[in-house]
Amino acid sequence: MLRNPSSAGGSHIVAGSLAEAESIAVLDHLTGRKWRQDTIKGGAVASIHGLAIGDALGYPTEFLDLAALTRRYGSWRQLELPVQDGVARVSDDTQMTLAVIEALAEASLDGVSAVTAATVEPALRKHFVAWLRSPDNNRAPGRTCLDACAALERGVPWQEATVLPSKGCGANMRVAPVALLPGLTAEQRAGTAQLQAALTHGHPTALAASDLTAHAVWLLAHNCHPSELLPRLRHYGRSARRTYHGDWLGDLAQRAGASDPAAFIAHGWDETLAALDTVAAALDQPDPERDPCEVAGAGWIAEEALAAAVYCFLLFPEEPVAVVQRAAFSSGDSDSVAALAGALAGASVGGPAWPADWVRALEYGDRVRPLVAPWDAGHTHARWGGPGRGTAPGRRA
Repeated sequence: MLRNPSSAGGSHIVAGSLAEAESIAVLDHLTGRKWRQDTIKGGAVASIHGLAIGDALGYPTEFLDLAALTRRYGSWRQLELPVQDGVARVSDDTQMTLAVIEALAEASLDGVSAVTAATVEPALRKHFVAWLRSPDNNRAPGRTCLDACAALERGVPWQEATVLPSKGCGANMRVAPVALLPGLTAEQRAGTAQLQAALTHGHPTALAASDLTAHAVWLLAHNCHPSELLPRLRHYGRSARRTYHGDWLGDLAQRAGASDPAAFIAHGWDETLAALDTVAAALDQPDPERDPCEVAGAGWIAEEALAAAVYCFLLFPEEPVAVVQRAAFSSGDSDSVAALAGALAGASVGGPAWPADWVRALEYGDRVRPLVAPWDAGHTHARWGGPGRGTAPGRRA
């Protein structure tokens, strides 16, 4: 087990780690203000680190009820990153997130203007199939993802490959990278978020929840104060409620039996927004000791995974480690809920979010960082540093 806070030796600073905070403190002293800048803090890297850390924490706790969790770990604040032979193993959640990262890097080689359905779909197909055939694909992957990716491998149109009735959280557990690729338009971001979900999960709620998950990460990475997150997500969902992204989704709605594509996607938004309403009601009387999956649902389906993750994040917006501990110590789909919660916390807090020894132990870290670190160079605005730290100069998203 690796404990928090870390006490890493030496002068090397790991991007996305607590050690980086010391450098920021020097700037705070010199400037007389508390603020952060992506080129220093590494918001994109921190978000993906948070996703992987949450996944690694939640992977061993998945399928355990609260009684079993308590017997094994004690309280949720005692949950430590499980490390074996120096590696914190992750589940299919991080593996498929890496596939999305690699697909986006490939689709954007000629610039983000080249990110369209025509470039994203084959890249996603390629990397999803590579995940399917990887010898490491032995981390309890979901049946929907396995079946859909097997169909993608056969070369059928993705609208035939997808599992139309499924709205499992596999759709949005992997979507965070879409929010972190700099330079995308709102249309590109929404279309890509929904398309990456639709390749495997064809239910409208899978699409809406993936879109809203990406938007949550994007907001937090672009100055949204945590207190504004729920209102902004609700506004976005209501505005997008009847927008069917036909350029990205093609005839998916018709294949699902819907005569009106706008009504098809509206159903998904209605279910997703209802899940957020549950979170808002629970936050009127927040109880950090209550199982998040009792509050927002078990998280096996996309809208519940998002809701439970948002709830955990908003309980502890200044304590990213507590966010993932609370999310992982839950009775539902613990790794997916904690992965999403970690992505939110990392996007919000930035580089100082995570203990350096936790970051170093992450499986696949050496593959993720070279791909995601350049995305941070695309964001150079100053950002909110948390309650009590002052408000950064610059706009809020």
